[in-house]
Amino acid sequence: MSLLCKLVPERCIACGLCQIEAPDIFDYDEEGIVLFAQEPEAHQQFVQPLEEANVTKAYQKCPVRAILLEREN
Repeated sequence: MSLLCKLVPERCIACGLCQIEAPDIFDYDEEGIVLFAQEPEAHQQFVQPLEEANVTKAYQKCPVRAILLEREN
């Protein structure tokens, strides 16, 4: 099963916790709003198995649920 990560930028409050947990996955625009580091225009992407633990921690720490995770079969 693959882990799909979705971003909801309009919920983001620019707290920075996601980048602390998964710096290779998450970055910010000029206003501090979350985006994907490798695909800034995308609002969803599959997470590589090696990054799943870090992305899950970022998801758990996000206070406004700007990061959503789904398991895909």
